[in-house]
Amino acid sequence: MVATLDDTKRTAIGERLADLKAVQNLIIANDQKLLAACHDADIRDRLQNMLQDDQKNLGIIETVIVQYGIPSEPSAATKTFTQQSEQTMAGDEFTLYQKLLHHELMKHGQTMSGIMIHKAAQVVGADIEVAITPLNTVNFESRAHQEQLKGMLEQVGVREMTGKEAKQGLWARVQDATAALSGIAGSILTQNSNKEDMNIQTLIRLDHNKTNTIFTEIGATKDPQKLQEYFGQLYKDLLTHAQAEEEVVYPNVRSFYGDGDTQELYDEQAEMKRMLDEIKASDPHAADEFRSKIKTLMDAVGDHIRQEESTLFAAIDKNCSSEQKEQMATEFKAAKSKIQQQMVAM
Repeated sequence: MVATLDDTKRTAIGERLADLKAVQNLIIANDQKLLAACHDADIRDRLQNMLQDDQKNLGIIETVIVQYGIPSEPSAATKTFTQQSEQTMAGDEFTLYQKLLHHELMKHGQTMSGIMIHKAAQVVGADIEVAITPLNTVNFESRAHQEQLKGMLEQVGVREMTGKEAKQGLWARVQDATAALSGIAGSILTQNSNKEDMNIQTLIRLDHNKTNTIFTEIGATKDPQKLQEYFGQLYKDLLTHAQAEEEVVYPNVRSFYGDGDTQELYDEQAEMKRMLDEIKASDPHAADEFRSKIKTLMDAVGDHIRQEESTLFAAIDKNCSSEQKEQMATEFKAAKSKIQQQMVAM
């Protein structure tokens, strides 16, 4: 019987991702409070745009958590911080400038948290780095928001202190800094700039990329314990992916993909599940036999991936609107999250 993946470093990353989501929800609530407290039309427009970005970024963080596949709760420290921050932003004892300053510091913390998660992933496992790749969008946009908040702070701070308007030179520097950050982000920002979620092909492809990466890690490791751990993660990821596809994707595509081709996908995943259970029940210390079975599984999964990314994806593009593909992605993500929670409970 192989060991399930129980790596404290991976668990810690899961908790940090949960922290990131909790703080992102707090940031959205703060955006809304700042909008209600601000009467300057220019600043309100900027805050409104920021709120839309933050709502989209919450969807990206939720996607990353599901792709990562290790559900967790926010840390006690983050729960305490969010409670204190809510009190700060709701009270009357702080001026708008002080609340904006608090918000800018929170954005800085969110940016650094996202970067540290990415750096930790590089150390712990290539499959984690693949799973959290969409987080780069959140990191870059949080950094861009910091620059915008600096301009707001100058305007509001000078107005509160002097009753007069600040000279607008800083806004030009803010625009330049934001443009530079957007340039660094490149296609990542462009890809997601108008989406709260990704389409179904993107989410499925992210799963496929993570699976292929774990197979590569299995092939590269000489450590028997790591071999078991990587298979443990692969086992959970493939079962979650397969069940979510069978609940959401395959029933939606059968009408235009065809009964025969759709049933073939079901049958391939049934065989994949059989192989997973066979490997799970085998002796991982018999390394050659264990690796041989994983190689057979990898070949079968590879054939399945190629079919989905060619003919199935093409059929979805031909027969589904952008809205339908994004709705399917939302349902797929929700199904995966539910399945992951059930696995944890078991």
